[in-house]
Amino acid sequence: MAYIGKTPASAALTSSDISDGIISTAKIADDAATADKIANAVNSAITANTAKTGISSAQTSAITANTSKTTNATHSGEVTGSGALTIADNIVDEANLKVSNSPTNGYFLSAQSGNTGGMTWSQASSGAMTLIKSVTASGASSVEFKNGASGVVIDSTYSTYKIIGFNITPQTDDRNIQIQFSTDAGSSYITSGYKTMTQRNIDGTINTGLTTSGSAMDLNNVGNSTNEEGAFEFTVFNPSSSSHFTHYQSMGTTRNSGAAVVFYQSGGIYEATSDIDAFKVFFNTGNISGTFKLYGIT
Repeated sequence: MAYIGKTPASAALTSSDISDGIISTAKIADDAATADKIANAVNSAITANTAKTGISSAQTSAITANTSKTTNATHSGEVTGSGALTIADNIVDEANLKVSNSPTNGYFLSAQSGNTGGMTWSQASSGAMTLIKSVTASGASSVEFKNGASGVVIDSTYSTYKIIGFNITPQTDDRNIQIQFSTDAGSSYITSGYKTMTQRNIDGTINTGLTTSGSAMDLNNVGNSTNEEGAFEFTVFNPSSSSHFTHYQSMGTTRNSGAAVVFYQSGGIYEATSDIDAFKVFFNTGNISGTFKLYGIT
């Protein structure tokens, strides 16, 4: 630049001569900034990060200790054990089963490979008999099947119930096998209201008639000597209904003290709309012995 007169003397450039922000990145040469020109805080961070070449000895010990663990905590409850786990006895219930449908009282669990879980609750074929309770009596005052007793259920689970008795002998000779109902689980038994048609064939002589006795079955002339015993089947239909009368049928054979064979069959109605929940088998007098089985029929 040309000057009029004398050229100004040279002077050093100071910071005040440079406006803020005037030096751009492009004006700084590559590799021109040295470590000394970088802020101390940045240098310190770089130094600290460079020094991290591993983990502490305490961390190493903790990893080693965890790696050596070959056992687990001891579990309690439905699944027990510390190594191999075991399901506790008597613990797997309906809720733990993977079944394709919801349960219904009286249904059974069947294998169905195409269904969820491979199992399905299914209804038994019509007419299937299920043994509910078996009793062998020896000189008992009676044999009872009633709700609340071990293994006995008399409700809408089954539409029909059947009692089968055999090898039945009385304490005294020529006694009658009888059956009564209860509506209070055997606290008391009904002694009236049974209307029964009966037919008895005694060595070829047939007697028939309508009875209104105090029992639903009256199989007579059971002897108590060797081979003088009785056997019967007694069926009751829909005993849990509280809107219909209860119907019943029976059939049996006996041998009396005169060696006469008695064949007995009957059918009747208990004329009350009551929920029957117990049956009692007994002799009209004296104790009873024999085997008695209660079945439910779907």
